[in-house]
Amino acid sequence: MQAAAPEADCLRLIAASDAATIASCAADGDAEASYAPVLQHDGVFYVYVSGLARHTGNMLLRRQGSLLFLGEAAGNPFARPRASVNCTVAEIEPDHPHYVELLDSLEARFGNVVGLLRTLPDFRLLALTPTRYHYVAGFGKAYNFSANPRDPAQSG
Repeated sequence: MQAAAPEADCLRLIAASDAATIASCAADGDAEASYAPVLQHDGVFYVYVSGLARHTGNMLLRRQGSLLFLGEAAGNPFARPRASVNCTVAEIEPDHPHYVELLDSLEARFGNVVGLLRTLPDFRLLALTPTRYHYVAGFGKAYNFSANPRDPAQSG
């Protein structure tokens, strides 16, 4: 099944991005915003983040987070295209069968700095699995759709 036009546009915007803003929620309910390079592989987003960072602890505690991808600001910044993705979060442990392959992919995409980060004991590989997308294509052009194709898409 082919994606509807807004969904396809959303997925293209995400595919063109190499990083995202991360939204997470602390145990006390405080919101936390951060940033990380992102690798997308087989429909899952992967971030390699420090265990010392607040967003890492928040996402591991709550097992959820959100990623914000921004399109190019052409003209009015209020109408900037953007995609927000709600996700479940799981840590990929070093003994996971794809751990090394995923880190190799991160290093191929983002360069030698990933090799350096691999030597630091506090870095964690997190898998963010999409559950819901919210795509804003411009004024009056907002769309919601599920990451599960069996769920009905909702617009508006």
